[in-house]
Amino acid sequence: METITDPFPKSHAEFAEILKELRELEPTDLRSKLVVAGFLDRPYGRALMRCRECTYYLIHKKWCDLPEVSLPVEPDWWCRLWRI
Repeated sequence: METITDPFPKSHAEFAEILKELRELEPTDLRSKLVVAGFLDRPYGRALMRCRECTYYLIHKKWCDLPEVSLPVEPDWWCRLWRI
């Protein structure tokens, strides 16, 4: 599946714009959530970032706790909403 990995948000405003786009989706539209958030099934970037190190990742549940995403994710996945 092709997802939107770029641009990676460099400011709060860019991050908020992606969240706004996610809020406009149907909550059950998982495919679109994955595409807009830019999920990949592998680490990404020079630092090989991954969900496991993200602020929103619940390690014991394998879950992304960002309200606009809120779906199960694997620890070695990545998305452009990644935060430390």
